[in-house]
Amino acid sequence: MNFKKYYIIPAQPEELYAALTNPATIQLWSGAPAEMSTEPGSEFSLWEGNIVGENIAFIPGKKIEQEWYFGEREERSLVTIILHSHKHGTSVELKHSNIPEDDYKEIVKGWDTNYFGSLLEFYSE
Repeated sequence: MNFKKYYIIPAQPEELYAALTNPATIQLWSGAPAEMSTEPGSEFSLWEGNIVGENIAFIPGKKIEQEWYFGEREERSLVTIILHSHKHGTSVELKHSNIPEDDYKEIVKGWDTNYFGSLLEFYSE
């Protein structure tokens, strides 16, 4: 299953990009240690291993592409986050493809609440 949504975060694209790619900053807004690198081919781990995968490509301040792992699946579950300047900070375009049907509701809730919900809260303080 596929999921696409836009979020508005009150931070500049460069600042938000750092918040999504810098392990120390990820820990600040997520509340959990993170393993993250902007090296294509590197693996990442967020929320104490609840989200794991491989970093595919980066365009600093603009785009993040990752593969998220869901057990032994043939089709890759791809996440693309594109950052656009917006009058209220950053418009985030999220595309997540090939989400396993059993995990879909939980993943969508996670994007809205834990991931971008936490970022919105962090930058709204």
